[in-house]
Amino acid sequence: MFARIVCLPLLTAAWLISAETYNGPVPPKPDVPYILHADRLVETEIAQAREDNHKGDTTFVISGAASPARTPVAEPIFIVQVKSTPAERYEMYKMEVKNGNREITMSQKRRRNGPRPIHIMVTRLGGGLFKIEADEPLENGEYSLSPSDSNHAFCFEIY
Repeated sequence: MFARIVCLPLLTAAWLISAETYNGPVPPKPDVPYILHADRLVETEIAQAREDNHKGDTTFVISGAASPARTPVAEPIFIVQVKSTPAERYEMYKMEVKNGNREITMSQKRRRNGPRPIHIMVTRLGGGLFKIEADEPLENGEYSLSPSDSNHAFCFEIY
């Protein structure tokens, strides 16, 4: 009887640990988020946002009206092999298309209708592998996943 009481919790813990292992595809490039589509990965568009400052506002501009990295999934999942940029520093924003470019304007002053980061969840999968998920359904449009202290942008489109 004592063996059953001790073994059952140990077996349950072992089962839970084994259930959390990731067996999916691994990104070929480090520090680049890839969109997970079933059993394949789609590389996000790597871009450098140009910064334009005007009257206390900073506009980040990315060339082109649309990203070649596309997904129909409203709550996309990204897999990233972290080498230098911690996964917890990523932020996601919806971009506006203006004059053939994608852009987002941040204000020094907090505005009610100003852009706010989209809620994301970051989960460690093992080693330097992480899963980043949108924590809310996203509308069709252009988006950027970017480290909070950088102008590097990893862009994608939801259609």
